[in-house]
Amino acid sequence: MSIQRQLTNERMSQIVVHNSTVYLAGQVGDDMSAGIEQQTRETLANIERLLDLAGTDKSRLLSVTIYLKDIDAHFEGMNSVWDQWLPKGVAPARATVESKLCEPQILVELSVVAALS
Repeated sequence: MSIQRQLTNERMSQIVVHNSTVYLAGQVGDDMSAGIEQQTRETLANIERLLDLAGTDKSRLLSVTIYLKDIDAHFEGMNSVWDQWLPKGVAPARATVESKLCEPQILVELSVVAALS
C-alpha cells in the first residue's frame, strides 16, 4: 500500500493519505491574537482547505481530537462555531481535551482523520 504525503517539510506532512484514509497534522488558526471563536473558525477553514486538497471534505470526517488551552473557558465558544460548521448527520468520533499547546497564544488545535470521497 502506498503512502502519499502532501505539504511536507523536514519535520512533518500536513496531509498523509493511506488506504483511503486521510490524516491531517494538527491545525490551528492564523490570527493568534483572536478569541476562541475566531481561532476555531480559522482552524476549521484550514481543515476544509486541506481536506479539499486531499480529495475529500468535512462530511467524510471519521475522528477529530480537539485540544483546548483552557477547557473551562473555551469549550462553549469552540462548540458554538463547531456546531455551525459541521453538517447535520455526519458527526465524527470526537474527543476534546485540555492541553498546553506549542505557543501560549494558541487557544485551540484540531487533529483530523477522514475518509477519501
